[in-house]
Order: sequence, then structure tokens, then C-alpha cells
Amino acid sequence: MEILAGFLIALAIGATGVGAGSITAPILILFFGMSAPNAVTTSLVFSTIVKLIATPVYLSRGHVNFKVLAYIAGGGLPAVIIGSLLLNHLDKEGLTRPILIIVGITVLISAMGTFWRSMSPKGIERKAVGSLWVLPAVFAPIGFEVGFSSAGAGALGTVALMRFTELHPAEIVGTDLAFGLLLSLFAGGIHASTTGVPWPVLWKLLMGGVPAVLIGTQLTKVLEPRKMRLALCVWLIYIGGQLSWRAIQTPAKAPAAKVTQSSPAR
Repeated sequence: MEILAGFLIALAIGATGVGAGSITAPILILFFGMSAPNAVTTSLVFSTIVKLIATPVYLSRGHVNFKVLAYIAGGGLPAVIIGSLLLNHLDKEGLTRPILIIVGITVLISAMGTFWRSMSPKGIERKAVGSLWVLPAVFAPIGFEVGFSSAGAGALGTVALMRFTELHPAEIVGTDLAFGLLLSLFAGGIHASTTGVPWPVLWKLLMGGVPAVLIGTQLTKVLEPRKMRLALCVWLIYIGGQLSWRAIQTPAKAPAAKVTQSSPAR
């Protein structure tokens, strides 16, 4: 099952740029019973390896805009480091519910935003090219979200690039993939060095993911990206709803009982 999951996730990443964190971590939590912190770490490392394969393909086609990438990395990289360090300094046992809520809401918002953009004949209204200076501020929260929950770089990033730049669709996918690769490298390295990597699950994901991401990068030549994104968004809305509902049902961690030492009897 992990091999099939890795294949489908990487196929979506290669074709649309969306899915590394938005799909991987939720699937590991919902269907494979992995703890939220371990799912975040696995998702980030899986994302790094898959995007290391996909990004050079888009780079060779000239679909990575380095000027835009520099702006968004300027805001996203410091934030992803902060988010990663924050997660690793918190109580891991009490993080399941907060991470479920954050990932669920992020997936819902990003999926609905991408769905709206894909359904609209005109897409999301673009700002002028001169507004590139706002990109670091726009992508800093996305970077923080990726560091804390692994979700957001692909789905939220594509919507933000569509809104604030004049990149054409292939450039949006390529530039966002390169941005997501940078975030995953930093965040994945921090998480892996502090919590370790669940290698048995990761190897199975990669067995399906490595060939699938190569197939996905070629699908953009024969399939309409808009239809693929619509189908992916419907799935993400379902996943985000399931995660949010599970977070509501998950009881909050009770505070540790304080032991009071009784004074000896006189």
C-alpha cells in the first residue's frame, strides 16, 4: 500500500507541483496510522527526494524563473527554519491534535483556493510585475507552515504565484517545485537530524514515487493541467475535511498531574 501511495503522490507532484506535503502527511496519518510528527518528517524527506528528480526536468525546459525564486526564497527559507525548530522544541506527545488541525485547515484552504482558480475562466486576478517585492512577505507564512506541518508549499505556493506574478502555468509549476525543494531540504534536514526518519515506510514510498515523478513530468505534455488540478483539489478537500474532523475528535493531551509530597506525621 505504501508503494502505491508513493506512486500516486509523486505522479501528482511531477504533473502539477502539488501534493508533497498536502497529500503525503495526511495519508500517512489517516491511512497508515503514523504519528503526526513522524508523518511530517517522512513527508519532508520524501518531498526532498522526489523534487530533486522533478525540478531538474522543469529547469532543463526553462520553466524555473530565478528572479521570482529569489524573492520567494528570501521570505520562505528563514520562516521554514523557524517553523522546523519550533516543532522540534515542543512536546511531541501533545502535538498530534495541533498538527492535525493545522494540516487539515491548510489543505482545505489551499485546495479550495486552487479549485477556485482552476474553475474560473480568467483565473485569479494577477498583480502587476512591480509587486514582486511583496513576495517575501507572502511566502514567509508558507515557509513557516511547511516547517511546522510539511503542508502548503505546493498548493498555497501555486495560488500565491498565480496571484502575484505573471508567470505562465508551466513556470508556476517549475518555480514552485524549486521553491518546495529548497524548503524541504532545510526543513527535512532539521527534522531528520533531531527525530530520525521512519526508513521502512520511506523506502516503500520511494519505490513507487521515483518512477512516478518521472512519468508525472511527462504528463504535462499530453494532459491538460487544469483538469488534473481539479481532480486533485476534490481529493484534497476530502482529505482536509477528514483531518479536521479527526482533530476535533482527538482529545487534547491532559496536563501532567502534579505530585504533592505529604509532610511526615509528627
